[in-house]
Amino acid sequence: MSKLLRIVPLGGLGEVGKNMMSIEYGDNILIIDSGIMFPENDMLGIDYIIPDYKYLEDKKSKIRGIIITHGHEDHTGAIRHVIEEFNVPIYATKLTRGLLEVKLRRSGLLEKSQLNTISAGDELQLGPFKIEFFHVCHSIPDGVGLGITTPAGLIVHSGDYKFDHTPVDGWPPDFGKLAELGARGVLALMADSTNADEPGWTPSETVIDPAFDQVFRQAKGRILIGSFASLISRMQQVANAAHVHGRSLAFVGRSMVDNSNMARELGYLELPDGLVVSLDQALKMKPSKVALMCTGTQGEPSSILGRLSNGSNRQFDLIPGDTVVLSSTPIPGNEEGVHRTINRLFDRGAEVIYDPILAVHVSGHANQDEMKLLMQLVKPKHLIPIHGELRHLKQHAALAREIGIPQERIAVVQNGTAIEFSNGEMKIGERFPGGYIFVDGSGVGDIGPKVMREREALAREGLVIIHVNLDSDRNRVIGEPEIVSRGFVFVREAMDLFDEARELVLKVAKKDPSEGLEDRIENELSRFFFTETKRKPMVFAFISRNG
Repeated sequence: MSKLLRIVPLGGLGEVGKNMMSIEYGDNILIIDSGIMFPENDMLGIDYIIPDYKYLEDKKSKIRGIIITHGHEDHTGAIRHVIEEFNVPIYATKLTRGLLEVKLRRSGLLEKSQLNTISAGDELQLGPFKIEFFHVCHSIPDGVGLGITTPAGLIVHSGDYKFDHTPVDGWPPDFGKLAELGARGVLALMADSTNADEPGWTPSETVIDPAFDQVFRQAKGRILIGSFASLISRMQQVANAAHVHGRSLAFVGRSMVDNSNMARELGYLELPDGLVVSLDQALKMKPSKVALMCTGTQGEPSSILGRLSNGSNRQFDLIPGDTVVLSSTPIPGNEEGVHRTINRLFDRGAEVIYDPILAVHVSGHANQDEMKLLMQLVKPKHLIPIHGELRHLKQHAALAREIGIPQERIAVVQNGTAIEFSNGEMKIGERFPGGYIFVDGSGVGDIGPKVMREREALAREGLVIIHVNLDSDRNRVIGEPEIVSRGFVFVREAMDLFDEARELVLKVAKKDPSEGLEDRIENELSRFFFTETKRKPMVFAFISRNG
């Protein structure tokens, strides 16, 4: 009897980000990617979110390795958390490994990590899994897709991809390998769904070059380009434009500096001698001779552009004549924060250029025609749409039906739902935990839905704190109850409201000063404040018992 092949998505299905996949056969598990997701607007105080990998906690001995398909945060950002939990071999291409090393060095985990370099065209045997790596184009160099031969059949994982015939690095997709895998017979294709609702074909990265040329030709002052710190190909395009137009280039922020240095050392970033200067040097130069590349395209308040937009950046500020270029597309859910940053940059006197004002960014993901072509090349028996919100996965499934893949051979699932294969047939299995693990400062997973609901309530309605001194011997209140309000109403403008609240507290305490008085005060005041204001602040009562 053949063993079961089980695929469990731990992140990236039903959302954009925190991609992580588990493939299991017998006592062997292969993990693909370990990314993060940016918090949504209502996730107050959260730095980022990592996959829920509790499914793997009692299976550590079965994990044969982790493969990272490329160097973007939504595929690499959780690596230090995963390594702390499962210190198993990691396999990545040269550039992706370099980006991982930067992350792990900062976390003090590099020395204990088991990093291994692979290249497109290589084969790797991990337990029963034979992995063949093939080159894919994306918005970062050195990305790979995977052909995974298992005893149950051949699985193809697309990674993040688009079919770019003129990529910045001059290395087009490996169409031949995709066709060769398809000719063998593919049990299942796991394919990127990010742009499943975008018709046509994704433009090539090279369309950005004329837009950058226009910006550099027209800008009179400094040029600040916002991008992801892992977007090495964008660094190259900015460097090329700066060189042509006689500007010096400075990378701003630790991640930008570290990643650019690493990419130069590995040969993925070619910069003419003398082009790159330090930020300190750049700030002393004539504005028309400087370009700065920094982070902050997703509206993150702590990023360089985020701090510049609200005037809190310490090293330098915006000056009249600055041109800010946002070379990215907002991640779904981040649109509001990005637009707020753009407005603030305008308000501080900058000229802001962003897509669709000018083609300063193109997607790194396949559009509908490319997705259909991938399925035609690979000819999978089954399709598993991955990497996308539910609407993207559903639309990917619709595209598959258009080209003849029947509905019963398409698995649209969300995180934690097992997909099982036996004797060439697919079925949807049980659902395991696959939610969010919040990272807040140094805390990992110690904040759950209850705390998030409390934060939302505090942000939405504010809080009121009541302190009562109680003479336990005489069972009476000493003095006046103290009331402190934050985020609810101005105390000075609501003196009558709080005077009535104090009278209510005295009444409740006089009626029954026994144990549980805190709860009774909180309940009565909550009802009172809602009746009077139609608001529900969080109410906290504290009793000091004397005697």
